[in-house]
Amino acid sequence: MENQIKLRTKQIGLEVIKLVDELPRKMSVWIISRQIIRCSTSVGSNYRAACRAKSDADFLNKLRIVEEESDETSYWLEILEEAGLVGKQKIEMLKKETNEITAIIVASQKTVQNRIRLKNKN
Repeated sequence: MENQIKLRTKQIGLEVIKLVDELPRKMSVWIISRQIIRCSTSVGSNYRAACRAKSDADFLNKLRIVEEESDETSYWLEILEEAGLVGKQKIEMLKKETNEITAIIVASQKTVQNRIRLKNKN
C-alpha cells in the first residue's frame, strides 16, 4: 500500500506540472502556477519523508504536512477552475485524486493516533 500511495502522490505533482504547461501565459496564471506546482509536488516529497519517519509521532507530523499540501493543491485547482483559466472536465480527475489522497492521509493519521494512544496506555 505504501508504494501505491508513493506513486499516487508523485503522480499528482507530475499531472499538475503538465496542466500548468498548458495554461495561458498571464501574470495571474504565473503566480497561481508557482503555488500549485509547489504544493502539488510537496505532497509526494513529504509523503516519502513520512515513510522514513523515525517514530510514530514523527510519522504523524509528516502526514499532517502531506494533508495540508494536498488540501492546498485542491484549493488552487478550484481557483483555476473558478477563475475560468481551465475547464472543469480538464481538472475533474485531478481534483478527485487529490481529494482521495487527502482522505487516505487523514485516515492514516487517525490510525497512527490510535496506535500512539494504545502505546501510551500500556
